[in-house]
Amino acid sequence: MLKVSVVVPLHNTGKYVDECAPSLLGQSLPADEYEVIYVDDGSTDDTPARVEKLAALHPNVQLRTRPNSGWPGAPRNLGMRHAKGEYIQFVDHDDRLGPEALERLYEHARRNDADVVLGKMSSTMVRPRRLFRHTVDACTIENDELMQSMSPHKMFRRAFVEEHGLRFREGPWILEDLAFVSAAYLRAERIAVLADYPCYYWMKRDDGGNNTRHRFDPRHGFWSNCRTVVRQIKDGTPPSDDVNALRNRLLHRLYHVEILSRAREPEILREAPAQQRERFEAARRLASEEFPSAVREGLPAVSRLRAELLGRGDFDGAVALAERVREVRARSAVTGLRWEDGRLAADVTLDLLRGDGEPLVLVERDGKRLLDPGLLAGVPGTRDGWEVSDPFRLAYAELVVKDRDREDWWYPEGDLELRLESHGEGRSRLVASGRLLLDPERLAGGRPLERGVHDVWAYVQLLGVERMVRLTGDGVPGAPATGPALTGGRLALPYWTGSGQLALDVDQRLRGLGPDTAGAAAANSGRGERSLPLPYVAATAAGGRARLRVTVSALTVDAELVPGEGGTTAVLRLPARLGLPAGRHPVSLPKTDAPLAHAVVRDGALLRLEGPAHEAGIGRRLLDAVTDNRQVRRVRRRLGG
Repeated sequence: MLKVSVVVPLHNTGKYVDECAPSLLGQSLPADEYEVIYVDDGSTDDTPARVEKLAALHPNVQLRTRPNSGWPGAPRNLGMRHAKGEYIQFVDHDDRLGPEALERLYEHARRNDADVVLGKMSSTMVRPRRLFRHTVDACTIENDELMQSMSPHKMFRRAFVEEHGLRFREGPWILEDLAFVSAAYLRAERIAVLADYPCYYWMKRDDGGNNTRHRFDPRHGFWSNCRTVVRQIKDGTPPSDDVNALRNRLLHRLYHVEILSRAREPEILREAPAQQRERFEAARRLASEEFPSAVREGLPAVSRLRAELLGRGDFDGAVALAERVREVRARSAVTGLRWEDGRLAADVTLDLLRGDGEPLVLVERDGKRLLDPGLLAGVPGTRDGWEVSDPFRLAYAELVVKDRDREDWWYPEGDLELRLESHGEGRSRLVASGRLLLDPERLAGGRPLERGVHDVWAYVQLLGVERMVRLTGDGVPGAPATGPALTGGRLALPYWTGSGQLALDVDQRLRGLGPDTAGAAAANSGRGERSLPLPYVAATAAGGRARLRVTVSALTVDAELVPGEGGTTAVLRLPARLGLPAGRHPVSLPKTDAPLAHAVVRDGALLRLEGPAHEAGIGRRLLDAVTDNRQVRRVRRRLGG
């Protein structure tokens, strides 16, 4: 039996077949252990011909065709019927897989006897999901974070799919992925999450034609289909006190994403009022008929107010609230940037600001906490305030690091804690704070970060307001944030981007040791025999060796950075012989005019390295002359240095 069958639905895909194919055919899993089943849904362009060319070159590729159904469900079902793999992986024609995705997913599935495996997703279109913060060997639907990932781009055990008769709804049936995935979650005995390797890349097409473009379209039965998915979840969770709590958590995702989106920004402010009123009313009916009141009551303050306005059918009130909330932004503060044991460390604080720049606060009145009156101005029914019974309800904050070149998101060590902080008499604000600990050698799922620039972001969900925010500090945009570090035989250089965001350049992708450290280098007064301590470059004992190209006068030579004694800073080393005339020669790095050091040479050999600020007065020159004397050096060697 083959290990994996990859099923790819197609319709007028054109060039995206060729863009996706290399990631499917270049897998680390041997080609004779998996198959790629393309299913064409009645294309009228050259899509089938493109796939036929691939099939002629690759024995593990096959093309199946069918009349146009207008949606991915039917071609996926046809692909499943022809699949021979132990597991089935669904891929959309405009996305791609990581090179080791199938091998890693299959091994994770077999090791944990999983019915469903969720691979870490990277995307150019959506924010990262905390579901993929940690690898999970086994869980069930009771891990309600699974509901953060409802796309079909997962690995399913084929025997499990067949046993339970799982099929996609066919024809133009919007939300067919939610129906299929929620049914699988409800029936699976073991679900695994692989979070330490980017398996699936959900890519934004340059023509805007992704499969998700019809995510909301009432013409394709959105409301009735959403009702079907809700009832499927209800039917899959028989009534009981414990199960009701689980059911409500599962329904929360559907309510929050598919229903409440019709009553919040940006959608309610973006669409034409007449069209949006119709959506608003349809959402209100479905919410009142299918969602238990406990789902709404369990929402954080701002979301609960939206739900109240939706339940009352107050469209104008929902618009007024959306206009106020749209102005809210997240604020970040970064202090104490430093290197600790090879990790970039900092103290981080996050909170929310109203549109006027003032902190979003809670007001205490008559023994109750009320939502900031400044946020409620103009919102009907809130003249007496809106109570915040639990400020921490569904609140969290986290730091994420994005690989700018590869669209991968990673989670650094440490957690941010939430607290209420006094903001004057009878007022408080919700704050998230903690430490950033970014280890360039372990952040990428226990592996080193790839060469490139890695931007630091924060995500906050406070009082029902969600924001992604660039992590910023008081530094000058474009300037170094703190000194560089030698880590894993590479240089890691923290800096503030042009927008003021904290970023880490690994292995000098855009930043360089010379330009970023010119001031610190000029102040270096150290000296050493054939090596020079660089106190402004952090290091650990396991920092490795980084090779540099430096210029000594007009000669380009290979140098290296190594950890110094004690392993806290780096040391610059040059070759023992330079073949230069006797004298003191400037040592410089590319793209820098000021010297990094000076090399003192006698008879073509390097005697010592000196920092640019090394004192060269009469006493210093006399001592150096004695030290450089050939006979003195001979005596020193006899005496053991």
